[in-house]
Amino acid sequence: MTTLGIIGAGHIGSQVARAALANGHQVVIANSRGPETLEALIEELGPRARAATAAEAAGAGEVVVVTVPFRAYGAIPVEPLAGKVVIDTNNYYWERDGRVPALDEGRATVSGMLQEHLPESRVAKGFNHIRAAEITSDGRPAGDPQRRALATASDFEEAAAVVAHLYDEFGFDTVNVGPLEESWRVERDQPAYGVPQTREELVANVARAERPAAAA
Repeated sequence: MTTLGIIGAGHIGSQVARAALANGHQVVIANSRGPETLEALIEELGPRARAATAAEAAGAGEVVVVTVPFRAYGAIPVEPLAGKVVIDTNNYYWERDGRVPALDEGRATVSGMLQEHLPESRVAKGFNHIRAAEITSDGRPAGDPQRRALATASDFEEAAAVVAHLYDEFGFDTVNVGPLEESWRVERDQPAYGVPQTREELVANVARAERPAAAA
């Protein structure tokens, strides 16, 4: 049993919490408005879940999921996440987040920027190219020929392995697309984004990805 810290209690965060609890884990979850605003969610989730501040969730989690709008990543607490695996679910939506030239021009990645913000943590991409509701509805047993696959990426092998373990528990296969510099391959507007796919299909879609050229 692992204690999963979740920073962000929106669609993805709450669904990851439900899946984690269904697989025997404990959850400490936070949002930007304060623990008192999560009473209804905690009542639904049950006794192995509790609400906290972002810093408390970061400190309590053995593994921590960051699932806030990309524009807010700079507010993620740094010190309590030192030495921990941090799973980044984020995607860049310029309409919501504002233009980020380094991302628009292919010179950086969303998860790479979080890794820079958290230099003592081990960041891995996860749960970013699946619709929230499907996290708890689309899992299948290992070996099912139609088992859906999800991607991860990390500069740390052990961090990618943590994501793969959670995926397997939740009923998904894993495709590791490599270091964080390759994580753009499963983000918005790429073939792998948001579509159900088997492992073989995901591998093919990752290979088909095309990135904007970096400015000279």
